Amino acid sequence: MYPRDQTIFALSSGRAPSAIAVVRVSGPQAGLALTTLAGKLPAPRQASRRLLRDGAGQPIDDAVVLWFPGPASATGEDVAEFHVHGGRAVLSVLVAAISIIPNMRAAEPGEFTRRAFENGKLDLTEAEGLDDLIHADTDRQRRQALRQLQGLLGDRARDWRERIIEASALIEAGIDFSDEGDVPAELRSPAVKAIKTLHDEITEVLAAQGHSERLREGLVVAIAGEPNVGKSTLMNQLARREVAIVSPHAGTTRDVIEVQLDLDGYPVTVIDTAGIRETDDPVEQEGVRRARARAEDADLVLWLVEGEQAVNPDALRSLRKSEGGDRSEGSVWIVRNKIDLGGRASRLSSEFGISARQGDGIPELVDALVKFASEFFGTTEGALVTRARQRELLVRTSESLRRSLDLVEDGEELAAEELRAAAYALGRLLGRVDVEDVLGAIFQKFCIGK
Repeated sequence: MYPRDQTIFALSSGRAPSAIAVVRVSGPQAGLALTTLAGKLPAPRQASRRLLRDGAGQPIDDAVVLWFPGPASATGEDVAEFHVHGGRAVLSVLVAAISIIPNMRAAEPGEFTRRAFENGKLDLTEAEGLDDLIHADTDRQRRQALRQLQGLLGDRARDWRERIIEASALIEAGIDFSDEGDVPAELRSPAVKAIKTLHDEITEVLAAQGHSERLREGLVVAIAGEPNVGKSTLMNQLARREVAIVSPHAGTTRDVIEVQLDLDGYPVTVIDTAGIRETDDPVEQEGVRRARARAEDADLVLWLVEGEQAVNPDALRSLRKSEGGDRSEGSVWIVRNKIDLGGRASRLSSEFGISARQGDGIPELVDALVKFASEFFGTTEGALVTRARQRELLVRTSESLRRSLDLVEDGEELAAEELRAAAYALGRLLGRVDVEDVLGAIFQKFCIGK
């Protein structure tokens, strides 16, 4: 799927037309591409102005070119860059001229980054951080992704893995000297101390992260309730624009409407659902079914009622069920609408009074949502875990270390095997052992040219 002997090229800047466009080439023929189009190689890592010409000698553009000989390049291979005027015609001719060079092909999504990973320029956690940085929509997402790209988790994982291997060496040395009396015990003691320290460190990291890996996808908040209580009006207030149809007629919203918000840097997806009620209309029945499903899967439900209307306990009970068991009481909030007409909220922390039409109470509701998001995501500043894959492998590491401690007194061989499993899990985390099954899924999500 990724022939390493081929040279790849792609537009690595924004879509044309643009002021400047960057076409990147990586692989053994990158230097040939430069000499063919620009005449000769420029000095490494120095911008040089050249008139580019196609294979027939016709001018393409007055451009700036750069030359990064491997392995001192972003991908670890020879890399050439053409900085040209970003018109569609210029790019079309340039790409055509590059593509006819032998053993040259267009890059697949994420292939530049994958080659950087395969050539040891970055580990898998840093590659994931780069992907997250590209797709970051809020400032908190950007900061978390940048820390990952800078090796926050990768550096810790490499240190943990080295220490596990050192402890494993002591345990296995004890096996080799099992006939030397007290030698195994002398080797076992520092190994056990090191394993306990490692287990405590990783367990502490896992416990402190909260839902930090969920920051990539964001918090999901569903607005639910019976028909015609103001759900779509509240949605428009939170979005600060008209994204949902507002009508006095019940059953206007038939499907699920979503909008992405940035609340103090936290990414939040707000869902406006169809009014939940019994109905004979098959279209509305489907809308109600979807509304219930999305509300049950949401991280937080805003159950909207009108004024001092009683809350249906059966409806709330169903919303507090999730695949993992009972949803916590705090993740279903009662929002009483139309307080401008005389309704009011109780003093409960999970009950709010608003006027969706006038905007009364909306700032207080938004402040509560920001606080909920902060508590939900936990400590994202300095967070090590940013993906479910990373958490799963750290959990495996921690469990293997715990089992090695339980087994070390009964037999060094079993403890050593658990230590090997812990080191293997961290190797998978870094992408250094047996990760072919995840590489395609990760890099294919990148844009072409990255």
